[in-house]
Amino acid sequence: MTEWKEYKLGEIASFRTGKLNSNAAVENGKYPFFTCSPITLSIDEYAFDQKAILLAGNNAEGNFCIKYYEGKFNAYQRTYIIESNESKCNLKFLYYSLILCLQEFKNISQGTSTRFLTAVILNNFKLMLPSLDTQLCISAILSSLDDKIDLLHRENATLEAMAETLFRQWFVVEAKEEWEEGKLGDYVELVNGVSYKGDELQPSNVAMVTLKSFDRNGGFRMDGYKEFTGKFKKEQVLYDGDLVVAHTDITQEADVIGNPVIVIGKNQYETITFSMDVVKVVSKSEFFSNSFLYYLMKTQAFKEHCLGYANGSTVLHLSKKAIPEFEFHIPPKIIAQSFQKQVESINKKILNNNNEIQTLIQTRDGLLPRLMSGEINV
Repeated sequence: MTEWKEYKLGEIASFRTGKLNSNAAVENGKYPFFTCSPITLSIDEYAFDQKAILLAGNNAEGNFCIKYYEGKFNAYQRTYIIESNESKCNLKFLYYSLILCLQEFKNISQGTSTRFLTAVILNNFKLMLPSLDTQLCISAILSSLDDKIDLLHRENATLEAMAETLFRQWFVVEAKEEWEEGKLGDYVELVNGVSYKGDELQPSNVAMVTLKSFDRNGGFRMDGYKEFTGKFKKEQVLYDGDLVVAHTDITQEADVIGNPVIVIGKNQYETITFSMDVVKVVSKSEFFSNSFLYYLMKTQAFKEHCLGYANGSTVLHLSKKAIPEFEFHIPPKIIAQSFQKQVESINKKILNNNNEIQTLIQTRDGLLPRLMSGEINV
């Protein structure tokens, strides 16, 4: 550590904040809009076009989030846009350094009902930096892993879009008038999630799927797991490939409620369960696979149906009747089985990619503190 030197963050970086409030977001906008949560929303205008670190300036629980971004974007008025003095500090290196500081930010943040980071706190925050050449080497190692992770995520998004298009073509566009209509409740069973207490969310080899597991842009978020020490029933255990649906939404925009996800990540924990905000969907039909049900529930018709069954003033709740009452055209068994055969190879590739992603994440997260502390020389 002899070549490492201590700096105040204000000596190596500058801070700006966004100008827009959270209501500025629009659906299907052109540019990303960064808020004080891990969620990226869309907007039709941009105020920034650069490389920057985006740091949430406030959070109800002090769980601040951070993101590196390059390109055009806009930001919430309490999101910090951080630029580094490149003669002293590489921006990517600073990003990886700050990732390790999020817990400390939580500890030193101010406020009661909402925790926030002030410009004074950030400017006086202290970091250790090596030489610029060492910074570049470290950031190159970590960036190479992140780039591979991002590539696999984008490949999975493309694969899922292919399967979704195939489903829409076969079962929506080309649905036959003579196909009978049926209710989903005749073909699936629903299992309610675990009711838990806050003090049961402790380090454990058991993890719980929560609303945070639902990416608002679609897909399953691996960082949504909460480690759990409470009790649960046998039928409340989840496995890779199981189907769950969000039954609650903390926003009135209803971005998540009624959304399905396929569970992944069993290799991370000994057991996986799910919270009371989520229901497990189990097929009772031999030819309606989880893949078929998943893409059925991703249709606009299912989403609109669920919105009609959602109610609540501050928190939205989905009626227990919503999923069972959904009506759809029942395809012939041979067509449903053919679809399953078509998407089997896609699902296998997605699963393999997810396994590789987890391996890369574990490698990156293991290297990160050792590289940023100087324990590993580069």
